Amino acid sequence: MMATEDVHTLIVGAGQAGIAMSAHLSRHRVPHLVLEKGRIAESWRTARWDSLVANGPAWHDRFPDLAFPCDPQSFVGKEGVADYFEAYARRHEAPVRCGVEVTGAERLPGRPGFRMETSDGIMTARNVVVATGPFRVPSIPALLPPLNGITELHSSAYRNPQQLPEGAVLVVGSGSSGAQIADELLRAGRDVHLSISPHGRPPRRYRGLDCAWWLGVLGKWDVQAETPGKQHVTMAVSGARGGETVDFRRMAARGMRLLGTVRGYADGRILLASDLEENLKRGDQSYLALLDEADAFVTRNGLDLPEEPQAREIGPLLDGLTNTPHDLHLAEAGITTIIWATGFTFDHRWLRVDAFDEAGKPRHQRGVSSERGLYFLGLPWLSGRASSFIWGVWHDARYIADHIAGQDRYLEQITTTP
Repeated sequence: MMATEDVHTLIVGAGQAGIAMSAHLSRHRVPHLVLEKGRIAESWRTARWDSLVANGPAWHDRFPDLAFPCDPQSFVGKEGVADYFEAYARRHEAPVRCGVEVTGAERLPGRPGFRMETSDGIMTARNVVVATGPFRVPSIPALLPPLNGITELHSSAYRNPQQLPEGAVLVVGSGSSGAQIADELLRAGRDVHLSISPHGRPPRRYRGLDCAWWLGVLGKWDVQAETPGKQHVTMAVSGARGGETVDFRRMAARGMRLLGTVRGYADGRILLASDLEENLKRGDQSYLALLDEADAFVTRNGLDLPEEPQAREIGPLLDGLTNTPHDLHLAEAGITTIIWATGFTFDHRWLRVDAFDEAGKPRHQRGVSSERGLYFLGLPWLSGRASSFIWGVWHDARYIADHIAGQDRYLEQITTTP
């Protein structure tokens, strides 16, 4: 029988969250092991489309103690991002064991810690950090039945326009992924239909500075989820082609057909909500509100930044945007592909512990679970808006590492007190 391996702290996942967690635990000299079923940063290499670049500039979307080896104002491609995390792991000598999948976890009876089932055998761990990230399981709404002659795929399975069969494409979802994929397909000469959902739409740059800078100085990255449901409103932003503001009106003027939210299917038709105009206007409101706050910040702080009145010029709603159809006949529109840019869900079924609410969401405070010794890292809005971003997860990992080290100090009192 294979001996059970015992570790102090086990980190599940070697993406941006797991690598950041390892670095902070090393700083505290906490023994630990990182298990990764693929390679370091596997999702960046194999679960993204070919032309993807980071949505933030290189000076911003990184860990504080290691810069990207490129122009700080550039937007790094997905392979470059994966290489960055591998380099960071080497720099901090992260104890990563690749090719090992964690398949189960349960609390040890009568003593602290967890029994971990892995493809490499049984392990025990005093602490477990779930660092599998926000992009775990592709989410496709159960709105449509199986459709003959239609290729359906999630945005995580999309690679490039040549991958798709001939014909028109319906992209569902107007966050960063949906907007960028739809734009790429349009530039490739495809007939594209885009279902617009509620979204935020920041300017890529304003008054000479990137939106990442503005979101930082205006305190937007630190915002916590205040209203139920608001934390899930997507942000339409792109680093493609050197970075540009996502403007759905311009896409429509170039030939893209914009639609309301998909709500169902009947008799060969996609059923649509009558919310396109409302969703576009709300996106515009978020855009203009950020410009207002930026202008006020410039005035209040006496900054010498160039004015940019043209940024407030929003094109009119074209006729097709104010009189959108209630349905879309797939055959008549020539649609052969549907791409679901509808985000991801989590799969925590392997965690057989009392750490979830009635809806299956983790119970935690800043990643510290209600189940002692269990931690979550990399979840959207773990501590604020920045939590699922590269630099945000680094700060969340620091907090969790501090908590683990602090718990060790408390436990030391048991062994040192006479």
